[in-house]
Amino acid sequence: MKQLIILVLILVSFLASGEDTIRIRHANYTTLFSLTRHYPVVVDWWLTRAKLTCNKLDRINNFAPDPSCPTETNLEQDYKGGGYDRGHMCDDSDNLCQGSMVQTECFYFANITPQTPALNRGSWKMLEMDCRSMAIKEDSIHIWAGSVGSAGKVGRVTIPEKCWKVLYLKQKNIWKAYIFKNSKDDRENDNPKVSLDEVEQLTGIVFN
Repeated sequence: MKQLIILVLILVSFLASGEDTIRIRHANYTTLFSLTRHYPVVVDWWLTRAKLTCNKLDRINNFAPDPSCPTETNLEQDYKGGGYDRGHMCDDSDNLCQGSMVQTECFYFANITPQTPALNRGSWKMLEMDCRSMAIKEDSIHIWAGSVGSAGKVGRVTIPEKCWKVLYLKQKNIWKAYIFKNSKDDRENDNPKVSLDEVEQLTGIVFN
């Protein structure tokens, strides 16, 4: 119920500001995708020990349009030559235990945002790895991740100024929050951990 309330609040907020969005539910994640900015406003999913401790599939790198909005997410050509990574919100390594369809859905562009190589392969990746370590140790982590702002475009896709992530560790009832600058110098993200209030102010989302 909390998840539904949060997503409804986001949807109302973006519609009020003239932003067109579509909410898409897949096996492992739900995305609220901006049809005008062509990046996910927020993606949320549960990461558990069972989803990480298995004989994992090999990564396929098969980026593709989302069948729920194939025209708006047909973005492969937009990213080509733009200098930005196709950055996962729900990470591919979180989706390798449940079969090829789950892995395929992870690579839909409704789950992808343009990130600088420095961010995507640096502090963002380090947090993804930390999340998996926490999930194996603590189990049942609810994760939200998204993009905000505009720093230009690559093709039709808006480049976000910032990316963010919120974690809820269910067993310990602990919240963790992070804001990253989508910068070409990842040293600007040496200390991305922030208060939950700061993410709420940045995004307009109320998490608890």
